[in-house]
Amino acid sequence: MNRIARKAAALATGLTLLVGSLAAHAEGQIRIAEQFGIVYLLLNVAQEQKLIEKHAKAQGVDAKVEWVKLSGGSAVNDALLSGNIEIAGAGVGPLLTIWDRTKGKQNVKGVASLGNFPYYLVSNNPAVKTIADFTDKDRIAVPAVGVSVQSRVLQLASAKLWGDKDFDRLDKISVAVPHPDAAAAIIKGGTEITGHFGNPPFQEQELAGNPQAHIVLNSYQVLGGPASATVLYATEKFRNESPKTYKAFVGALNEAAEFVTANPEKAADIYIKVGNAKIDRDLLLKIIRNPEVQFKTTPQNTYALAEFMHRVGAIKNKPASAKDYFFDDAQNAAGN
Repeated sequence: MNRIARKAAALATGLTLLVGSLAAHAEGQIRIAEQFGIVYLLLNVAQEQKLIEKHAKAQGVDAKVEWVKLSGGSAVNDALLSGNIEIAGAGVGPLLTIWDRTKGKQNVKGVASLGNFPYYLVSNNPAVKTIADFTDKDRIAVPAVGVSVQSRVLQLASAKLWGDKDFDRLDKISVAVPHPDAAAAIIKGGTEITGHFGNPPFQEQELAGNPQAHIVLNSYQVLGGPASATVLYATEKFRNESPKTYKAFVGALNEAAEFVTANPEKAADIYIKVGNAKIDRDLLLKIIRNPEVQFKTTPQNTYALAEFMHRVGAIKNKPASAKDYFFDDAQNAAGN
């Protein structure tokens, strides 16, 4: 009887674990990690208009959507690998890092781009005209040192200037600071932070808020043109086990991109509302309407960073093209 009882208990435990595992990956559950800035505007629109829920319902799925705010690619990647989120929002650098790390295992790949945005390295130090002018007395704020897309672009720029052997020369004076805090430091001045490689709207707020603030580096110059700096990515398991939820998310994202392009003023209001953003609305509209900014889900010009990261040993696996680290979906078919 004891043996039968033990077997029954073991079976019950196994069924409980199985049900728990199935529930963890059930259709409809989706937790999305975003960070700070207008680069996440498509997610803001999807959240405010409940577009994921709308597209899921069309497929007969009752979606439960949760939004998580994090700072830095390292934190986002940790959340994805620990199973605390299904969709990660971060730069191309963190995507390539986690793609390389999980290849043949969780197989994390890109889902879509959040659009093309020029990222500026802004300094309030008048002596700094190029990255060669930074000294040990300066500190450059980035979301995550050596991991974030800003840090990777800075490394690529350093490699072009000083050679691959010194690609990480500026890492030693870089510090991990969330964009809002870094922007406040640049605008106020008088702190050790004299540079900030940020994103919209923080870089524009710095330029408008401090007469000494100026652009030292533009990511488009380093990458050779408009580029998708910030992307969304997920595990292969989520894509395979929750295909309707995945499809609903992509559909919502595409609808959000069309909405922002057609309705910049409404999109600006949504950004302010969802994030309770303290920003001048006219400045916000200027950023959204910037001809260099494109709201689209197809990734563009990401491979230069991938090739560089492999060349300097930041990733072990060399992708043949963007198709290696983005899922084979319609929005990625023409990606590069």
